Order: sequence, then structure tokens, then C-alpha cells
Amino acid sequence: MDTKKLSYAFVTPVLISFFVMSFCDLVGIGVDNAKADFELSNTLAQFIPMAVFAWFFILSVPVGIIQDRIGKRNMLNIGMLLTALGLILPFFVYTFPTLLAGFALLGIGNTIIQVSANPLLIDVVPSNRTSSFLSFSQFVKAIGSMVAPYLATFFAVRFGDWKIILLVFGGVSILSTFWLHFTKIEETQSKEKKATIGSCLKLLGVGYVAIMVLGIFFLVGIDVGINSTSGQFLMEKLGMDAEPAMQGRSLYFFGKMLGTFLGALLLTKLSSKKFLIGSAIATLITILVFIVSPTPLIALALMFSIGLASSNIFPLIFSLTVKKYADRANEISGLMIMAVSGGAFIPPIVGKFTDSISITAGMLVFAVCAVYLLFLSFYSSQKS
Repeated sequence: MDTKKLSYAFVTPVLISFFVMSFCDLVGIGVDNAKADFELSNTLAQFIPMAVFAWFFILSVPVGIIQDRIGKRNMLNIGMLLTALGLILPFFVYTFPTLLAGFALLGIGNTIIQVSANPLLIDVVPSNRTSSFLSFSQFVKAIGSMVAPYLATFFAVRFGDWKIILLVFGGVSILSTFWLHFTKIEETQSKEKKATIGSCLKLLGVGYVAIMVLGIFFLVGIDVGINSTSGQFLMEKLGMDAEPAMQGRSLYFFGKMLGTFLGALLLTKLSSKKFLIGSAIATLITILVFIVSPTPLIALALMFSIGLASSNIFPLIFSLTVKKYADRANEISGLMIMAVSGGAFIPPIVGKFTDSISITAGMLVFAVCAVYLLFLSFYSSQKS
């Protein structure tokens, strides 16, 4: 029986790191403004998200290994400091190369944060509250994703410089680092030998782990893809103007924010396995209905619904996997965050189908990803 008591003195600074984690979503704002400021082509502008997401594939497993040696809290602080550096650099030296370098540092820092924050949160909450708090952590992250576009617009209108948001969020990253540094957390230590790249990759030979990791890959592919292509879908298929089409993304993030908050409450009472099945079913249905939306209003409502339905899948997959292999948390965390690179691989596939067939065909790629999540939910229910 887990006798660990819930201490908000430990939980709060860890949860704040999830707010810092959301700063990765500044990439969309960076693309929009860099295209205008530097007169970039669409192809060149896409180097910005590539500079962020490539690191999830490259560094996630090595970070998990280093974390196994120096500890989750220390690793998380390194990630938040790199995030701060990546945000502040292009504020003071604003050229396209420094913006790329800044977003590359943001991607490296965010990779570290995502590898470290989830298992550290598990260390500071009772085991029977793990799924609930992991969902609430995504709510905290969604708050940052929601407020960033509005803050950038405010700074651009009020002070004539959208980049002030980079400075503000960089300052938040530094303050969060100091707070966590002075919070002494007792971390769970692996009882087995230290992780290696070989031991991490060997875990992919475990069927359950491989299936769950691939689920994160497809889930993030849906998440990034919906954000990057929904505007084009709304404009091309439903004839919406650019401005309301762009606002659809805010509705998606609002759905995720509300969903993770509700999930944190519901998961204190409901089974994680059943909740995952329900979320997967709802995600598939809302994506399919969105693709055949007859009117812009219905489409925008469904954007919100997709965010709401899919909001708790990431923390549920993570918590179920770590619970099953608790002594391999660092390695599993590295593999899970490596799978976030699905956000770099799935959208280009959508683009290829869109260019060769139609925007509707491209959007169907997300439905295929959602079918896999439905399979995963039933599989994990049987095997957990």
C-alpha cells in the first residue's frame, strides 16, 4: 500500500515545469512572424518547427540515460535553463539564423523537460493519484499554450514587438529553475543497473512498451498535425476566412485545457484503462465527423471536441506504462518522449496526401492514427 502523503510544497514547482514545457508551442507564433519579418518562403519557414522537433528523436533516450545518473530534478533544471536561453537569444539578436538557433535550444530544453518532468511528478504524488496528476499537469501545460498567442498579440499591439513574449517566458523559465532547485525532492532510484542506450532500445523489444510508445508517436502526430493543417482545411474545404480559421487552433487548445482539468477530477474515481478506451473512441469519432463537417460553425465546435477527447491520452499511456514497469521509469520516459517526434513525421505525410489527392485525404491520415489509439486502448486494458 502506498503511504506517501501529498505535499503541495513538492508538487507545485514540478507542475510549474509543465507550464514551461508549453513554451514549445511558441513555434507556431515564431513561424508566422518570421515569415513576415524575414520574407521567408513556406519551405524555409518550416525549418523553425524542424529545429524544435528533431531533438525529441535525437536526444530523448540519451537524456533518459543521463537522468538515471544525475537525477530527475537536476536534469529538469538543465532543461528549463536551456529553454530560457533559447527564448532570450532571439529577443536580443533577431536574425533568422539566431531565431533558428534559439528554437533549436528551445527544442533541446523542451526534450529534457518532457523526459524529466513526468517521472519526477510520479515521485512526488501517491501512486493512486498518478493518473489524475499527470492529467492535471497537461492542464497546466495547456494554459501556457492557450495564453501564448494572446500575449504575443498584446505585446505586438501595445508595444510593437511580439518578441517580448520570448523575454517574459524566458524569465518564467529562470524563476521556475530556481524554485525547483531549492525544493529538495526525494527521488525514486532504480534498483537495477544504470540505463544505457542498449537497455533503452531493448525495451522496445517488449511488446507492451513498443505498442504504447508507438501510441505516443501517433497521438502527437495528430496533435501537431491538427494544429498545422486545420486552418488550411477550414479555408479550402469550408471557405472560411483566414482569421477565424486561425482561431480554430485556440478552440482546440481550449478543448485540451478543459479536458485535462476534467480528466484530473474524473481519474480520481474512474479506471484509467476504461478512461483510455473512452478517450480513444471519442477521438476517432470527432476526427471523422470533423472531416465531413458541413458548416464552419460545426467544424469549429469539432475542433474543440477533438482537443477535449484526446486531452488525457498522453498521461494515461504514460502512467499505465510506468506503473507496469516502475523500475524502468527513466528509460520508458526517454522512449515516450522520443515518440513525440511523431509531430515531425506525421504532418509531412498529411501534406503529401493533400498535394497528391485532396485536403480531405490528408486529414484521413489522422483518422488512421486514431484507429491505432483505439487498438492500443483495448490492448492495454487486456495486458495491464
